[in-house]
Amino acid sequence: MSRETRPKLFVVHQEETAPTEQPTAPTEPNRQPAIMAGELPRLGQRGRIALGGAVLTGLATHGWHLFQYPLYLTDEGIYMQRAWSLVRLTRLSPYTYDYDHAPGGWIQLAGFAFPLPNQFETFGSAVNTGRFLMLLVHLVSVVLLFEIVRRLSGSLLAASVAAFFYNVSPLAVYYQRQVLLDNLMMFWVLLSLYLVLCRDMRIRHALGAGIALGMALITKENALFFVPALVYLLHRRVRGSIQRRFANSLWPLAVAIPVGAYLLYAVLKNELMPSGADFDLNNPPADHVSLLYTLWWQVNRNQGSLLSSGSFLYSSWLPRDGLFLLLGLLAMSASLYWGFKDRRRDLGFLIVGTMALAYTFYLLRGSVLLDFYIAPMVPLFAMSIGMVTDRLLRRLRPRLRIVLPAAAGALLLLVPATGYLLTVNDEGSVAIADQYQPKLNLTRMQEQQVTWIRKNVPADARIIMDDDLWSELHDVPPFYPFAHSHWNAAADPDVRDKLFGKRWQNVDYIIMSNKMRQSMEGNNGDGREDWILAALKNSKKVWETGQGDIQLQIYRVG
Repeated sequence: MSRETRPKLFVVHQEETAPTEQPTAPTEPNRQPAIMAGELPRLGQRGRIALGGAVLTGLATHGWHLFQYPLYLTDEGIYMQRAWSLVRLTRLSPYTYDYDHAPGGWIQLAGFAFPLPNQFETFGSAVNTGRFLMLLVHLVSVVLLFEIVRRLSGSLLAASVAAFFYNVSPLAVYYQRQVLLDNLMMFWVLLSLYLVLCRDMRIRHALGAGIALGMALITKENALFFVPALVYLLHRRVRGSIQRRFANSLWPLAVAIPVGAYLLYAVLKNELMPSGADFDLNNPPADHVSLLYTLWWQVNRNQGSLLSSGSFLYSSWLPRDGLFLLLGLLAMSASLYWGFKDRRRDLGFLIVGTMALAYTFYLLRGSVLLDFYIAPMVPLFAMSIGMVTDRLLRRLRPRLRIVLPAAAGALLLLVPATGYLLTVNDEGSVAIADQYQPKLNLTRMQEQQVTWIRKNVPADARIIMDDDLWSELHDVPPFYPFAHSHWNAAADPDVRDKLFGKRWQNVDYIIMSNKMRQSMEGNNGDGREDWILAALKNSKKVWETGQGDIQLQIYRVG
């Protein structure tokens, strides 16, 4: 394809041109941006240094303290439990799979763990093994995000600023270390975006971008909110190209391959539709689970507004990094303004701004939210901040364009109020932030809990627990085949009726994770956990540990 027939999309600024290359001509007022027409210089020595620094920073911020902080999460245990089931039982779940999530995420976790020397215990525990994969995913995502921003903006400064926040924001470090479907989903979204932005858009790039988006959709369904922006970018990318028809037909076909496989699985198991096509939420289907019914149930769940008092916005996200959220919101607004004002020249702002806006709508829609749902917002806000920073500093001298962001980054790291590197502890002294504090080994408490169980609890004990330790008690001898989470003990008929008979007298031990009682009471709106709470009332505490506001206990029932 000749240079003249390539779609022209983006702008390169003279100061970002590699030293060995000729500067590009100034941008004309009515000219459409043209980076992807071949005018974007290759990374060059300076770019490779910046990218290498970004990757090393991500390795330091996300790798240090990876297995000690934060505390193992319930959902981390669930995803590793299901990956374990794929490897050990060749089933999507050790319990009845009810389509609460598409299985792509734990299929990837199982695919990573299976060839390892000790499989799930290679890094000490199943969740640790999953966290190591999250580290690898983050490092690759840093490369993708850096190149996406560079291609959208034509600026190494924008890419470096975006990578800085993506690596260093306490929100990023806290959630991207955890084994979350959201992190895997965003990796595939970034890969899809990266492939659409390849220098020379070819059919294989459109095909790969479609498959990557399809993988994102079967990893976590909320990737659906990014589809409109990606469709529009693909349209702009191939408009006027001789490959337009092939790209526009192969891309949706590629997206449909992973999604279609998931739907086919449900069809073959006769679990696509509920019995009698009855979607009454007050009368769930009793004879078999249903993919479409579960999706309908998910859409209709409601938990109140994100802006209401007591939501995760105020209790968790703002305390961890309110500055980043404020800068991200302002940068998203600026990106939307510039993008819609001039869609020809500011396509990059339009794409990043609309993707961030779409996910903001997802968070604000009023359905059920969990603490870690903010994770996909981190790369979107980081990209917006990087690109807006570059636009605001564009008229400054090249040296100032480097010095000012570097000074701002140093302040963020060194001012304790931000919590990026330093913080003020309970004694009022300056200390290393929690995410890097070597003395703050939170997961050690859970390891101590498992150690006590192995020494004092018989293997045939009937145990109620949370999912954070599930793999440890089922994959490492002595095995505890009758250890089940309170979620499954309350809802799965095979566990609730056949093993426990919904009688508290049939429970031997209750292993309490942090805030597990709060979860049990929150899940007891219809009284399903009454008998488990009764077992807790008729029990004696036999072990306890804690640190700060984290408390773990073990109770013997009867």
